[in-house]
Amino acid sequence: MGGAILSGLLSPSVSVSGGIRVTNRTSAKAALVAADGVESIALEAEPDGNLRAVRGAGIVLLGVKPAMIVDTLRHLAPALEPGAIIISVAAGITTAAMEAVVENPVLRAMPNTPAIVGKAVTGVAAGSRATPEQVALGVALFETVGTVVEIPESQIDALSTISGSGPAYVFYLVEELTRTAVNLGFTPEQATALVQGTFAGSVDLLVASGKDPATLRAQVTSPKGTTERAIGVLQEADLSGLFDRATAAALVRAREMAAGA
Repeated sequence: MGGAILSGLLSPSVSVSGGIRVTNRTSAKAALVAADGVESIALEAEPDGNLRAVRGAGIVLLGVKPAMIVDTLRHLAPALEPGAIIISVAAGITTAAMEAVVENPVLRAMPNTPAIVGKAVTGVAAGSRATPEQVALGVALFETVGTVVEIPESQIDALSTISGSGPAYVFYLVEELTRTAVNLGFTPEQATALVQGTFAGSVDLLVASGKDPATLRAQVTSPKGTTERAIGVLQEADLSGLFDRATAAALVRAREMAAGA
């Protein structure tokens, strides 16, 4: 995710004053992300590299695992600029937990993996100290890799179960429909072309048409036809309820993570 966001910031249409500093654990990984305007620091060669990275920075983006967020902030606190905006992309760790160890304005962001191709959907939520101008800066950062939805923090865990985890749901549907196509006698290559092309084309049609998905589904579903029969099976399986249960399970886990479980 950090690499995807970095790619967005390095887009020719984006202007970043003062340059960018990033850290990675190994020299090999640091070398991979080195670029014009990017100072890449290897922590194995410079153990205090994180402190140097944040000195003078106006925005500090934390891309570590949730369990490491609070300890990382505690370590960084002495080197942070007073007005630096702290942005965490970790699930489950609240702005209150971060504000307890630093005095800076804090934002939480929940991007998803399509950031890699510039088509992320990112939820951004402000902590208690962030001004509208600081939130706008955070939103602008994530707009370099896609669409941003500004939400209250009370909704960010729920958002993570939709757009955050959503690509996995889509990939799982593609995976299973591809398996079904192979079972129907298509080669794996043919099945991949059929399923991936259908998903990509359908989403493009949905976006371009401006119509809601129910209307487009109805246009494909001829009365007493094959599609109607297939949709009936999916409805009998209570696909809607299944998604409700799946996202509820993800939401429970997000709250467990926030509680340190």
